[in-house]
Amino acid sequence: MMIPAFQSLRDHEIELLLKAPLLASILIAGADGHIDHKEMKQAIQQAQKNASRARASLTEFYKMAGEDFEDKLKILIAGYPLESEARNHLIVDELTLLNSIFKKLPKTFAQDLYQSLCDLAQSVATSSGGVFGMNTVGQEEAKWVKLPMLQPPHA
Repeated sequence: MMIPAFQSLRDHEIELLLKAPLLASILIAGADGHIDHKEMKQAIQQAQKNASRARASLTEFYKMAGEDFEDKLKILIAGYPLESEARNHLIVDELTLLNSIFKKLPKTFAQDLYQSLCDLAQSVATSSGGVFGMNTVGQEEAKWVKLPMLQPPHA
């Protein structure tokens, strides 16, 4: 099924948009050099929540992006370098490409998607606990948790 907001996009742009929640999850979960099970579980749960409670404009998007999320996550992680700095550099480069794609999307859809990616990043960052496991963000994750490579669309 084609998402109406994707009509003006090329296949590789659609693919990157659908991959964006996975990329954000891996970036945040692996920021400290270790992707732990708790963070991956949180990313999966958040993707499922997003699919069921998404803003109206994102419902279909998260149905597509959330399909086989855990399997896609594992495959994607395996395709990146183990070393976090090298992995993060590649992921940041990919996520940065979203800025030009956001400009091609309807304003509300782009803004909602941007916000949902930021929410996902925050959720993954707080899942592993930080200090005493109290839903805090670790120092390494703090660098990326606001997804600074993304510009708020149509601001």
